Amino acid sequence: MRRPGVLAAVIAVVCALVAGCGPDLSGTRVRIAAGLNGGVYDKLAEALADAWAAQLDTERPEILETEGSPDNIGRIRAGKADVAFVAADVATENTAGLAALARVHDDYLHVIVRADSSVKSFAQLRGRKVAIGSPDSGVEFLSKQLLKASGLTGAIDQRNLGINEALPALETGQIDAVIWSGGVPTPSITERVRTVGLRLLDITDLADALRATSPVYRTATIPVTAYNLSEPVTTLVLPNFLVVPASMSDDVAEALVRGLFDARDQLVKAAGAALSIDVHPAIETSPLPLHPGALRYFRALKD
Repeated sequence: MRRPGVLAAVIAVVCALVAGCGPDLSGTRVRIAAGLNGGVYDKLAEALADAWAAQLDTERPEILETEGSPDNIGRIRAGKADVAFVAADVATENTAGLAALARVHDDYLHVIVRADSSVKSFAQLRGRKVAIGSPDSGVEFLSKQLLKASGLTGAIDQRNLGINEALPALETGQIDAVIWSGGVPTPSITERVRTVGLRLLDITDLADALRATSPVYRTATIPVTAYNLSEPVTTLVLPNFLVVPASMSDDVAEALVRGLFDARDQLVKAAGAALSIDVHPAIETSPLPLHPGALRYFRALKD
């Protein structure tokens, strides 16, 4: 059943369109499931909340601090969030009741060791202490896929540490490696490349096995210039989606997507990862279906 606030928003949108004005979502309550405070999801959510409040004449959306993608999906399903930033591998694991507003920015898999580490390949992490992301995070989900593909599930000492805890632990030798998924460059990694000395492991030998687990994984290269590397590193890239309940009204979904792309410059200022937000790849959310309201927006661009 749709909430009364959403129904009121639909009526307002229709009236505004008839009058020739822009969408009006006044009275609509929007809760955005983001991520950890200060992360890319959080920065983009804050900028998007400001933009939606200003452009769509609605109250500023509430930003929900979460553990990451699996947590965000859970909140959407439980009716505790209306919009969520979600990594594509998590979003497409079970698409029932979900829809995408758009594909947004891309994340790159990083497997990080100290520059002076004897570890030269992912296989050599056997028996080592490895940070796999905080509990219920998208990084943890991807880490487990990586461990499964490499045959190392149960063969490493897994530590549930997010990037902010993991890098200091790597610096002091408490752990041997960090698995991370984020933008290139990730500022906290760049800083420690300069001060501590870090190295990224190439996962060429695991790429095919990982791609076989999900259609959203693609092979990519982290260039030398990203972290002053000695050579390019082959890794995986995966997109992120803006996810909503499939039951969201078409008019509300269309208005939110329009607000997203109207705010692109603001999003880029908030986080460089938003440079990859573009209307052309934005429709590429398969196997998660685009919301009909979002599809209506993209089709209108072609008219």
